[in-house]
Amino acid sequence: MIQLSRFLMFFFIIVFWLLIGCKNSERVNAKVDESKAMGLSDAFADDFRMGVAVNGRLIDGVDSLGTSLLKREFNSITPENIMKWMYIHPEEDGFDFQISDKYVAMGQRDSSFIVGHTLVWHSQLADWVEEVSDSTEMVEVLRHHINTIMGRYKRRIQSWDVVNEALNEDGTLRESVFLKTIGPQYLDLAFRLASEVDPDAQLTYNDYNLTAADKRKGAISIVKNLKSKGIKIDVVGMQGHWSLKGPTLEEIEQSIVDYYNAGVKVAITELDITVLPNPWDLEGAEVSQNFEGDEKMNPFPQSLPDSVEQQLASRYKSIFQLFLKHREKIDRVTFWGIQDGASWLNGWPIRNRTNYPLLFDRNYSPKAAYHEVMGLKK
Repeated sequence: MIQLSRFLMFFFIIVFWLLIGCKNSERVNAKVDESKAMGLSDAFADDFRMGVAVNGRLIDGVDSLGTSLLKREFNSITPENIMKWMYIHPEEDGFDFQISDKYVAMGQRDSSFIVGHTLVWHSQLADWVEEVSDSTEMVEVLRHHINTIMGRYKRRIQSWDVVNEALNEDGTLRESVFLKTIGPQYLDLAFRLASEVDPDAQLTYNDYNLTAADKRKGAISIVKNLKSKGIKIDVVGMQGHWSLKGPTLEEIEQSIVDYYNAGVKVAITELDITVLPNPWDLEGAEVSQNFEGDEKMNPFPQSLPDSVEQQLASRYKSIFQLFLKHREKIDRVTFWGIQDGASWLNGWPIRNRTNYPLLFDRNYSPKAAYHEVMGLKK
């Protein structure tokens, strides 16, 4: 009897340790499987880079879920705000590289394709730049700005948005402080300086609404002007701040083809698809009107209805089918935010709204749109 009891005890001990070993093996295998999980950049590796705009929380490393998502899904990064003039060059003789250094280090750590955004833009300027009125002085301001920033990150940042949003909607040049002081040739100057500082860097002109015919003509004019003078430009960045209804697929396709035929590749630089109404969609509405707190303008404060979720998924699928059709013309596709809660569209053009424009929800989980996009590569 004693021998039987000892045998049974020994038997149960062996079974117990075998079960523990199986559980540990399952955990190890789960971790291995998770590390090998295919992300967007893996799925589209033979087509174009898949990028994302990163904010300060990601750069500082305090958004751990976002960091995991970034490493798994994307192979290109763009800084959302931290390299804009008011942050990186706030004083005439003073630069602040603290956060941009972290950004570049993060990209190098993850072996990402790193984009610098943006060198010359009329918005988010430091106050002192707006006060420059002499053309010779402004030329030197641009020279100092571009030489210093690009020189610091030479061969570490692979692509630069050299000039951002220089066009009006009719395709003419926006009346910025650079146009007022230097004239149209400020674009020539910016791209020439950039190519001189880092000849190997990819140089981009970036703008929104570049699917509209008049503005498209304006962007093509910029490209042709630069090329006619032997000045390097590699890419037109089409900001993809689009909606469920527009622009049409035909407009997007025609724009991609036209830019490519002008001698540059296309980057979809700031992709997000709003599911909310905008002031300019309302008859008689003025963009300057204050719609904050208007329930009609914020119809989904808690969650997105399934029907709208499916519209968003279908829209993304159609757009990516088009991108794949023209894969040889496209350099990269960059989403403007890591997940819905980090999107700028929660605060623009109306503050305090709840938007759902990206592939990942506020819990960092993939949405139906993500699965539709990934399904194109299966």
